[in-house]
Amino acid sequence: MDLSFEFTPDLIAVFLTLFVLEVVLGVDNVIFISILAAKLPVEQQAKARTLGLTLAMVMRVLLVCLAGWIITLQNDLFEVLGMGFSGKDVILILGGAFLLYKAVTEIHHKLEGADDHGAGAAAKATFGAVIAQILALDLVFSLDSVITAVGMTDNIILIITVVVLSFGIMLVAAKHIFTFVNNHPTVKMLALAFLVLIGAFLIAEGFEVHIDKALIYGPMAFAILVEVLNLAYAARKRKRAEAATSEAVRLHSGYTVEEEREALARSSKATTAEPTPKA
Repeated sequence: MDLSFEFTPDLIAVFLTLFVLEVVLGVDNVIFISILAAKLPVEQQAKARTLGLTLAMVMRVLLVCLAGWIITLQNDLFEVLGMGFSGKDVILILGGAFLLYKAVTEIHHKLEGADDHGAGAAAKATFGAVIAQILALDLVFSLDSVITAVGMTDNIILIITVVVLSFGIMLVAAKHIFTFVNNHPTVKMLALAFLVLIGAFLIAEGFEVHIDKALIYGPMAFAILVEVLNLAYAARKRKRAEAATSEAVRLHSGYTVEEEREALARSSKATTAEPTPKA
């Protein structure tokens, strides 16, 4: 592995490409962590997010340092019906199946009304179990990310720098993403649909069906844009409705509005009909 760090046009291009990929994968991580952390008591949710992302960063850095061993995971371990499966394939298939299971289960709970985010859910979901699930998916995301990064460059310092920077951004944005996803049911359902899509993508990769990542993240970006427009429209519509129903504050005088208007009209007539005083 190359430990030098000289800025060249090629190196900058690789740096920016890896940085974008790491941020995208980081958002996936945050969404999954947000869904799992929401099952914990409120006082533990922030700790679960921070610890989950920190451990994910440490795991990814360690895997980068073990890049030579990671590459060997691409060698076939066994065959089934003439198709070879490597250690990487097994991890991707198991991770994708786990992600599919968690996302589909959460969607089922939302649609069937068995929302488990109450006190009973907090008792069932322990802090250790949530962290273990976060680490399991982080391993899958990290493995795919490290293999992609190593395929683009052998500069270990560059890869580690990208990982640390991207996770620093995710640590800052995690709270806001968590709040936004859990406060908007449609956004949360869209995020769960994304996780189903990513799970299917990981399983396909495990079976050596290579899908261009642009075909996955392109439609996801378009769906997010549509949802942002829907939320903006809903917010504007809500403001217009509030403005239409709001009335000016009026002091109560004991008389009806009609009586006050009649009194005002009589007062106006009396004022105009009042004779001009003599000089």
